[in-house]
Order: sequence, then structure tokens, then C-alpha cells
Amino acid sequence: MLAESTVQESMNKPSNPHIENAKNIFKRLKKNKAAMVGGFLILLFILTAFIGPFLVPYGAGEQNLVNKLQGPSAEHWFGTDHLGRDIFSRIIHGMSITLYIGFFSVFIAAIFGVVIGIVSGYYGGKIDTILMRLMDVLLAFPGILLALGVVTILGPNLNNVILAVAVFSVPAFARIVRGSTLAVKELEYIDAVRALGSGDFRIIFRHILPNVFSPIIVQATLRIATAILTAAGLSFLGLGAQPPTPEWGAMLSDGRNYIFDAGHVALFPGLAIVVVVLAFNIFGDGLRDALDPKMKS
Repeated sequence: MLAESTVQESMNKPSNPHIENAKNIFKRLKKNKAAMVGGFLILLFILTAFIGPFLVPYGAGEQNLVNKLQGPSAEHWFGTDHLGRDIFSRIIHGMSITLYIGFFSVFIAAIFGVVIGIVSGYYGGKIDTILMRLMDVLLAFPGILLALGVVTILGPNLNNVILAVAVFSVPAFARIVRGSTLAVKELEYIDAVRALGSGDFRIIFRHILPNVFSPIIVQATLRIATAILTAAGLSFLGLGAQPPTPEWGAMLSDGRNYIFDAGHVALFPGLAIVVVVLAFNIFGDGLRDALDPKMKS
């Protein structure tokens, strides 16, 4: 009987606290219908970026000057541009470029921002002062102007756009991680771990970093939307992806010349940017609420 009760108690215990925590976060996230819609759209965008180019009827650079500036039809769902290229096909081909810019630039910014934030918050003193004043200098410039400066120096191409967006995104990660690190390092269990002989490296990676991971995820999700919008703005100004690359900002820039005669050329790339940015924003807001400790039951 004792053995049976022990087995029963072990079966009733949660298998893994991390799995249980993830389930609770997902339950809270499901209650936010807008966030679920945003998450579904993001998954749809990612899927489209991978398989969409193989399904569309036209190539990204396929031209037909006879059919230029035609409105939406059964043959060309979003119409054609000034070179007779199918706008729907170009938007689908451009999906992978847009997501590549958003994810990769934020990934680079998160790596540098997290390192700067943790080092600054954990060690404090002169290191904290120097690093945070550097972040303040970057924050003093509007994001688009800082990105413009970086691209102007390095030259207009896709990789330089990613680097420019990453540079102006670093301070946002650094300040959030620094604030979280300052709060976590004052907890009693950090003092206990240090008293047991753990070094700084172990404390940072085993105890502090996991506790500041939630705000990093939320910030990254919201920052992808900003990165996509900024990259589209740079391409619109001619400093991003260069023709004939089907980047949405560049397509929008081409369409502005025909906005009164063939408004669909600018309309659909603009709508694509709006929908993607909106999806990441509403999903990021819902994820922030789901990860907020104050909302835990």
C-alpha cells in the first residue's frame, strides 16, 4: 500500500516545472484573441516565405511590357507594375526578404544588447557608466536617422540595412536587460549561490540570464515590427535593397510615381507592410501580457 501511494503521488506531481510554466503561458496567451490572430498570421507569413515562391505563377523579375500597369484581375490578382511584372508574385517573393531583415537584424541587436545590459547591470560602477552613456548617445538619435547615417557610410544594400537596423536596436535591448539584471542580482538566492563559491560566469548564465529571458523575447517580437518598418523606409528612400529585388519598400517607392494613374502599384506593397507590422505588434503585446508575472494566478 505504501508503495502504491508513493507511485500515485509521483504521478500527480508535475513532470517538469519548465513545461508546466510554458503551458500556463500558452493558456494565458490563448485568452488574448488578438494575439492569437497575430501569431497565426506570423506563422502564415513564415510558411509563405518558404513555399510561396514555388507556388506563384510568375517570377519576381518576369516582365511583360504589353500588360504594364494593369489593374487587379483573375490573371494578375494585384495587378501589374510599370514593367508588367505581377505584383502579387513579387510580394510573395519579397516576404522572405522582409522576414530575413526583421529576424536577422533583431537577432544581432539582441546578442549585443543582452551582453551589454548584463555586463552593465551586474558589474555596475565605471563599466555601467561608460556602457550606458554610449547607449544614451545612440538613443539621442531618432532610429531612422541613425540607420540612414549607417547606410550612407557603408553603402546601400541589403546587408548594410540589416546592420543599420541592428545598430539602432541595440540600446533598447541593453536598457531592458540592465534593468532586469539589477533587480535579479539583488535577490537573496544570488547571494547564496555566490557564497557557495559560484563564479560570475556561472551566476550570469545559470541564474541571471534565464530570469531576464522573458523581457528579451517580448522586446524581440516588438522590435521585429520596427525593424521591418525601418528597412522598408530605407528602401523607399533608395538606400535599402536595390532593384530589381522585390523588397516591399522599394516596390512602394516605384509605385508612388503612378499613384494617381495606377494606385494599386503602391497600394498592395503598402498593405503588405501594414499587415506584417501589425501582426508582430499585436502578438508582441499579447506575449508581454502572458509573460507578465503579475498576471500569474
